[in-house]
Amino acid sequence: MKISTRSRYGLRAMVELASQGENRCITLKNIAEKHGMSEYYLEQLFAPLKKAGLATSVRGAQGGYKLGKPAAEVSAGDVLRALEGSLSPVDCLEDESASCAAANCDNCSTKTVWARLHAGMSEVLDTIRLSELAAESDAV
Repeated sequence: MKISTRSRYGLRAMVELASQGENRCITLKNIAEKHGMSEYYLEQLFAPLKKAGLATSVRGAQGGYKLGKPAAEVSAGDVLRALEGSLSPVDCLEDESASCAAANCDNCSTKTVWARLHAGMSEVLDTIRLSELAAESDAV
């Protein structure tokens, strides 16, 4: 299982916002240049981040983007869910009728594996805060 470029870039960009502090803005152009990302791609990523309330945009000469919530209140899981939707590794954990109806989900011998994987990933991602990642980034 691989984490998409969408999630990797989105999380890095959100860590960059967290590194700026709560009231300072940074432009997507600056983030793109600093991290070697496409500014156009970042624009696409920030639409769902704004919709989820994780980022806000500010217009004007000193404008750009900033966090929509304090960095200590935003987890890596929050960012990935805003960008990807569910973090479930298989559809049947979210909605058994989605893919399990034809596959006889009641007799599925591997569902426990996927459920434990989902729980473990969620636990890790939900305990890592942007404030921690920003502090680590600033120390490098």
